[in-house]
Amino acid sequence: MNDHIEDINVSEALLKVSKQRAEYALRYRQVLDQRLSLAAVLLLAEGLKREYGIRELPEFIYRPHGKPELRGHSDIHFNMSHCKRAALCVIDNVPVGCDVECVPKELDMDVCRYCFNESEITDILGSDAPTLTFTILWTKKEAFLKLTGDGLTNDLPKLLFSPQVRDVTFQTHVASDKSYVYTICRWIDI
Repeated sequence: MNDHIEDINVSEALLKVSKQRAEYALRYRQVLDQRLSLAAVLLLAEGLKREYGIRELPEFIYRPHGKPELRGHSDIHFNMSHCKRAALCVIDNVPVGCDVECVPKELDMDVCRYCFNESEITDILGSDAPTLTFTILWTKKEAFLKLTGDGLTNDLPKLLFSPQVRDVTFQTHVASDKSYVYTICRWIDI
């Protein structure tokens, strides 16, 4: 996790990532978005070096819905995410998904009705912190979709009640200042 995004010098960071990833980061027009993209891949490079002794810069291949895989290291699973406040990377020996999101200031009921079922909406509206509860539920859904590699689906309200969800674990963390939430989703080791 990196939530010191403002400390990233884009020019220096570009020298620490592969050409493929540098070009990807530079597609973003806003400097903040470039920093976030670079922060996530720098976390990946750091984790690969520390956990696997891999020092070469990570290169990616992409599955049908855009889920990245490490070129030459299909046995290493990872996922990256970022929001305006933080970048996140998770590395595991089983497929993994993650999502980090800023907690919105206000609840958008149109988004709630599109993404959540009645039970989830009741939980959100009945919460002492509705926007926080919304964000926790959303990061679970997004992390699960990134785990499976299915991409966004039209069946978001039913997503956390699908049979596949029984085979995963969720770890959700709220930033100490409650400005962002992240969730990690992984298959249960059998």
